[in-house]
Amino acid sequence: MLREKKAQVINKLADDLSRSEVIIATNYHGLTAKQINEVRNVLMQAGGEYHVVKNNLTHIAVNRIGMDMGDMVVGPTALAYTSGDVLSLIRALEQCTRNKQLSFLKVKGGVLGQRLLTDEKVMSLASLPSREVLISQLVAQLQLPLRSLRDALNSPLYGFIGILQNRQHMVSE
Repeated sequence: MLREKKAQVINKLADDLSRSEVIIATNYHGLTAKQINEVRNVLMQAGGEYHVVKNNLTHIAVNRIGMDMGDMVVGPTALAYTSGDVLSLIRALEQCTRNKQLSFLKVKGGVLGQRLLTDEKVMSLASLPSREVLISQLVAQLQLPLRSLRDALNSPLYGFIGILQNRQHMVSE
């Protein structure tokens, strides 16, 4: 690869990685080019990107933006990243690893913000509920004390109304 072409690849990769919310390193050894393109298409539909880049160029780009990826970029490595919905990308990647035709695809680890994640932590994120579900659960939890307070305040009132109705019934007889 020519020096100018390498510089362009490094600059684009550094720019993409600096804007990314999550970066996941995968081992693609054993996958055909067609299978890698299939993974790329699945991740693209989830709002992510998937690139096979030489490890030396990846190291240079990562160092340029001041990020640490530990020892994830060793051997055949492809990077999946997104600046959008992190969970969608991780779920799509997890779906690919469970696909029997793509069984050679393995997650090495990842970086979420500035935190290094092991492969187990990356895959455990796939089981988290979506943002919308978490927000609805939070709203339900916030409403519970208010509902309990309303019921506690209304309870004596309902009791008093019941007594008045009984009294009215007794007087009318």
